[in-house]
Amino acid sequence: MTTQQEWVQVGLVAAGLVALAALVLALLARRRARHAESSLAELADRIAVLESPAAVPPTPAPDAAATTYVITGIGVDDDTDRVPDPVARPIDGRLFADIVARETVVKAASWTHGVRRALSPESRNRIRFQVRQESRQAGRERRAEMKQALREFRARERDAGRTVTTKPAEDVA
Repeated sequence: MTTQQEWVQVGLVAAGLVALAALVLALLARRRARHAESSLAELADRIAVLESPAAVPPTPAPDAAATTYVITGIGVDDDTDRVPDPVARPIDGRLFADIVARETVVKAASWTHGVRRALSPESRNRIRFQVRQESRQAGRERRAEMKQALREFRARERDAGRTVTTKPAEDVA
């Protein structure tokens, strides 16, 4: 076999590979186009459903016993002002997963924001300041109650004619 024949074979193999690659790309493009067409048809159906007036669900025949106990139906005989309820449709699994994922992300983001805000230095300092103020106020109230209790105790002792034998450790008057 000569080199010229070898180059011809290499050229044929390369041309075959290029043709195979073109065939594979054409099949992939055709598959993608079919998928796009089906998505477009599905979206057109969804739009048609959303733009159409809501269908009124079938109402059962009114029962005489049931209508006598309906409180909201008193004085209202016609349903002309009533807006029909939209008919519930099942949703796609991907849409459900998307809704759940978005709700989870929103909850996580809001929770993270709340935690970051609660742990910020401004919040911690504000909380520390308020706790310190409340503990000082509680101490003042305890001391005032103690002084008042000692005054009342001494007054009762004096009224009973007894003298207080124990001296208080601090001046409460």
